Amino acid sequence: MVPYKTITCTEHEGITNCIEGNTTTIELIRSTPEEKAQQIQNVEAFQAARSTRRSDALAQLQAVARARGNVFESLLNAVKTSSLGQISHALYAVGGEYRRNM
Repeated sequence: MVPYKTITCTEHEGITNCIEGNTTTIELIRSTPEEKAQQIQNVEAFQAARSTRRSDALAQLQAVARARGNVFESLLNAVKTSSLGQISHALYAVGGEYRRNM
């Protein structure tokens, strides 16, 4: 069981007010070793089935990002063949890491 606080937010005339509520507990559900192994197999099968098209999709995404174009269409094509990590690495190679100015 893990404790957490509920927060209720309301908005009135453009001002948002948030109030902490009661502390309650929830049960965390953890994956079994069998479920973890199955998910790893699923990801490996996904990657193997799409490996021939992946490099083309990621290269196209990188090319559009380098040209500072709209990456939305290329991104939609990339998610059909690549994992989030692969897409993130491809975009990181082009633009580096985003750092918000404080």
